[in-house]
Amino acid sequence: MPLAVVGVSHRTAPIELRERFAFGRAELPGALISLVEETGAETVVLSTCNRTEVYLAAPEGVDGTDAARAVLAKRVGMSAEAAARHLYLHRDRGAAEHLFRVSSGLDSMILGEPQIQGQVRDAYAVARETGCSEGPVVGPALNRLFQTALNVGGRVRSETGLGIGAASVSSAAVDLSKKIFGSLKGRRALVLGAGEMSETTLECLRAEGVRTAIVANRTWERARELAERWGGEAVRWEQFGDALAGVDIVICSTAAPHPVLTRERLRAALPNGAKRPLCIIDIALPRDVEPAVGDEPNVFLYDIDDLQAIVSGNLDRRRAELPAAEGIVGTGVEEFWTWYSSLAVVPTIRALRDHGERVRQAEVERALRSLQHLSPDDQLAIHALTRSLLNKLLHSPTVRLRQAAGNGRGTGVLDTVRYLFELEPDGSPHED
Repeated sequence: MPLAVVGVSHRTAPIELRERFAFGRAELPGALISLVEETGAETVVLSTCNRTEVYLAAPEGVDGTDAARAVLAKRVGMSAEAAARHLYLHRDRGAAEHLFRVSSGLDSMILGEPQIQGQVRDAYAVARETGCSEGPVVGPALNRLFQTALNVGGRVRSETGLGIGAASVSSAAVDLSKKIFGSLKGRRALVLGAGEMSETTLECLRAEGVRTAIVANRTWERARELAERWGGEAVRWEQFGDALAGVDIVICSTAAPHPVLTRERLRAALPNGAKRPLCIIDIALPRDVEPAVGDEPNVFLYDIDDLQAIVSGNLDRRRAELPAAEGIVGTGVEEFWTWYSSLAVVPTIRALRDHGERVRQAEVERALRSLQHLSPDDQLAIHALTRSLLNKLLHSPTVRLRQAAGNGRGTGVLDTVRYLFELEPDGSPHED
């Protein structure tokens, strides 16, 4: 059962392209069902502000990666060849290691950022909740893969200091505000959106002494709940433009599919322009703020890609924790791969032994037809002798197959065994 991940991330594409690849939560079930129906593979789609990845565990003889590439290319309206320049592919053990590093925050734009763990969990949950006519979207392989990834990510956070210091997207946004204003004490902020990122942002703002935090969200109750929790104010979504004139900082993190703060809306809110610095930080994907907003006088607009430079000063301590974190990831990969490899080895070992037993029985029965003078006890002795010979002959190949599964050579050895003994890919006897 080949394992693979096809994806795009901040390492391979700019934000303008990543936001086109991204799937909203409501779109994920349709994408999952489409991939499963086309490939028959177990599938999970992970889509965040910095990556969109398709994880596949396909049946033997099936390579679902071309279908995954086609889905991603179609999403951005590009040819497969053009999209391929931004896509990466990891197979088998490399795919497992990649996911474990993602879940641990080792592959994030901001090293060790905590949100990715929850995003991996959510992607896995959506896949588990999605069903289609071809069967479950997630089966044994991806269930074990994602459960192990979440466990590895949890261990990295609890057993190392990889999360030390302000280096999440939200905290980086607040740090960026401090670079403009010096201190945030007494400042007023507007937060658009009321999800996990917005809540983390509010926590960081309050810790820096922001006097007033205003929350606007399409769901009024959620905005009010979040504002009350962090000592802020809530405004209805359609009124957030009125709040722009009285704030110093705007942090945007909604799930809107198009910009919610356009240049036109900003000019309507500030008809005479910004009289003092207005820092707008867009941490949403797709972006919440029209890029032209940054061309307005006294407006400082930043997006996710700008945050990398801000957090670099916070990462030295985290980098010191990399060896310990990588060690936990490596252990997780070894444990998962030992289990995963056995999925392919066990059916082949069983088929090999069944094949040997069929040959033994056929040959013994043929021989006994010409040895009918033997007593029942003697016939039983012949059966026992041939079973013993078969077990001794197959013992070493069985041990070697299990060893090959554990050291990464299982696929090639299995192919050889299947070829030599005429076994099908699923381990069953070949039928002419």
